[in-house]
Amino acid sequence: MAKVSKTFLLTNIQSRQLRQFRVSSCKPAFGIIPSSANSSIKLNLTTTAIENLYFTQGLLGKTFTEMSIYEIIEKGTPNSTTYSIYFQSGCGKPLSPVHDIPLFANKEKGIYNMIVEIPRWTNAKMEINMQTPMNPIKQDIKKDKLRFVANCFPHKGYIWNYGAFPQTWENPDHIEPTTGCKGDNDPIDVLEIGYRVAKRGEVIQVKILGTVALIDEGETDWKIIAIDVKDPLAEKLNDIEDVDAFFPGLLRATVEWFKIYKIPDGKPENQFAFNGDAKNAAFATDVVAEVHKFWQGLVKSKIEGSTISCLNTTNADSPFHISAEEAGNIYKEAPDDGIAQEISDAVDKWHFIHLK
Repeated sequence: MAKVSKTFLLTNIQSRQLRQFRVSSCKPAFGIIPSSANSSIKLNLTTTAIENLYFTQGLLGKTFTEMSIYEIIEKGTPNSTTYSIYFQSGCGKPLSPVHDIPLFANKEKGIYNMIVEIPRWTNAKMEINMQTPMNPIKQDIKKDKLRFVANCFPHKGYIWNYGAFPQTWENPDHIEPTTGCKGDNDPIDVLEIGYRVAKRGEVIQVKILGTVALIDEGETDWKIIAIDVKDPLAEKLNDIEDVDAFFPGLLRATVEWFKIYKIPDGKPENQFAFNGDAKNAAFATDVVAEVHKFWQGLVKSKIEGSTISCLNTTNADSPFHISAEEAGNIYKEAPDDGIAQEISDAVDKWHFIHLK
């Protein structure tokens, strides 16, 4: 593997002591940040792979400019059944978006990583595929046809950036006591409500505001409500009541969207626990902590998940851990071709649904 040179611009370091930082990589690099208030320092680091930047004294946060930690690799033909989006580190190490990207971007500050599967206003039903090795994002398929969600007036496609938290799993053998229903066997879903339309496969940093509990065909399907920490309103939103204050009507529209979105496909109206009322940030945070523990049991083979691929490249204590080279071979073997399906005009059709 060729060496890669990375330059990080560190700013606003307020410290009276020397700080040591470490870049976690295939060949770790070390450096010293000199004491300086509001200093700006350029550091050139050459490593074989750079995955995460850690500061021993809690400097992680707003102390450095944006950098690309994760990248995507697109395989297959868009709009075909072979189209897949794989993940890798900024230096090319293959990563499972479920098992290798950490749940927390900054645990101390309560900032989470979110994998964006479906950008706002789009219709293609894209999701992390739990059965395919290394868990790429793929489009859901029904009867050999690509699946698109209907436009239920007045909504166009998905009305938030839709995705999932990594390193979470809603255990289908666990009956959730607050809903009386089992988990849906997937990572927990996240609805990001900020102003920006995110990109498919993007990993964004969010904070939790609350949750609603969809009951989908008898399964608990939590929908965590969150906001990108870079959103201009993020500092003003800290709990579920703030969503109504700054985004009036969005919570009501969210419940309506999930109730009706399958009706055009001939399915009944979906139901919600708690009468559709949203739970607060503390409740939602506890839910995420629980499904993170379920994932830990899954990836360490302490909980059975027979249909799920748990292959990963970063969890050394997992029996499913594989080398970067082995994971890279999986990427190479994924098809590069495919026949694009013609997208019907019906994808843009309005459906007028009246709830009883």
